[in-house]
Amino acid sequence: MSARAGDPQDVLELKNEIRKLIDETQESDGDGDLELFRNIEEDWSSCARLSSGIYIILYRFSSMFWRALLHLPPLLGLVSAASDAAGSTYTDSTAVNFFIAISLFVVSFAVTAGALVLGAALVRNSAAPPTSARDMKGKTVIVTGANSGIGYETALDIARRGARVVMACRNTETAAKAREEIAEKTKNSNVVVKKLDLSSLKSVREFAADINKNESRLDVLVHNAGMANTFEKKVTEDGLEITMATNMYGPFLLTHLLIDLLKKSKPSRIVIVASDLYKLANLDLENPNPINSLPAYLYYVSKRGNILWARELSRRLEGSGVTANFLHPGMIDSGIWRNVPFPLNLPLKVIVKVFFKTPEKGAQTTVHLAVSDELDDVNGKYFMDCREHSLTSSVQDVGREKRFWEICETMVKLTPSDPRI
Repeated sequence: MSARAGDPQDVLELKNEIRKLIDETQESDGDGDLELFRNIEEDWSSCARLSSGIYIILYRFSSMFWRALLHLPPLLGLVSAASDAAGSTYTDSTAVNFFIAISLFVVSFAVTAGALVLGAALVRNSAAPPTSARDMKGKTVIVTGANSGIGYETALDIARRGARVVMACRNTETAAKAREEIAEKTKNSNVVVKKLDLSSLKSVREFAADINKNESRLDVLVHNAGMANTFEKKVTEDGLEITMATNMYGPFLLTHLLIDLLKKSKPSRIVIVASDLYKLANLDLENPNPINSLPAYLYYVSKRGNILWARELSRRLEGSGVTANFLHPGMIDSGIWRNVPFPLNLPLKVIVKVFFKTPEKGAQTTVHLAVSDELDDVNGKYFMDCREHSLTSSVQDVGREKRFWEICETMVKLTPSDPRI
């Protein structure tokens, strides 16, 4: 953040203070925190015309919000790991459970107060960069998790462009209602709902078989669906931890099963909704199915997995006519937070409604990657706010990406007859 000629003295002092805070963060916290801190700096830079006193309060409270809230699941993940090492899991320990609940509640309460004082609707209502006006008539687009949140807004936007939209959803009843709304708003009746539960390998295979049989082309595959649990550990019918199955392994299998149709329809695209929260996670390749880990932390882990997968996928697709790019949508007011239990959900609801982006604004980067003309030849890139964004060095490891790919092939039980990438 550089000073410009003509900046008033209070703004110059403010910028110097922010730069000092960032330098201190770089010395103590490493790449992940530094990048998050820089993003906060960028988010609030538009407020520079406010008085320096109000701006400094905004900056410090928003810093507190991100540090407290985003670091809590990784911290509790360490507590869980320590409990496992001692011969028990966190769910077996009343003391640890009490510590987790109280810590979350106290931090959430403090963050709620800060967010309310700040009037963080500035971020929620900030304008997203414009997306392409490209017409999508004659194109077929699959959007997973399209019944609510940014998935719904993505499907709505693409339907407005005239595309055939396949809403791939676990809850078909909710999806049917969403489909009616989209068809009415866009006057596009070529919107269909199909059953897809990404946590079930069987469901993924049934969905892919349906698509390959009944769809003549596939121009864009949007991997939007995701889930996040807080405390409740679940294992799927395939023996997979449910967060990793839904956010990582299901999409990996689906991409393989649809790759031939994507290649047939080239030029085509794969869009993966990841998250900048990958910076706060570690993906243990020795334990790719962490059924005893804290579920809240595994959301972060799955998003780190998304990035390793996306980078390796893009390399394997070079020259095929299919591109793969991935993105951070921002912190979104969407249904993914519905699994946070009472009473922790009470302050979180306030934070989400006041501070986070609306689903419509959160969907803009997904839509940008799905339709923009300028990205026709772009492959293997990470985007945020409709612009290419850098990754931390810790996640750019070709060897780990290849190894994780091989692990995923095993986890989803690819057969010799399945398409390979």
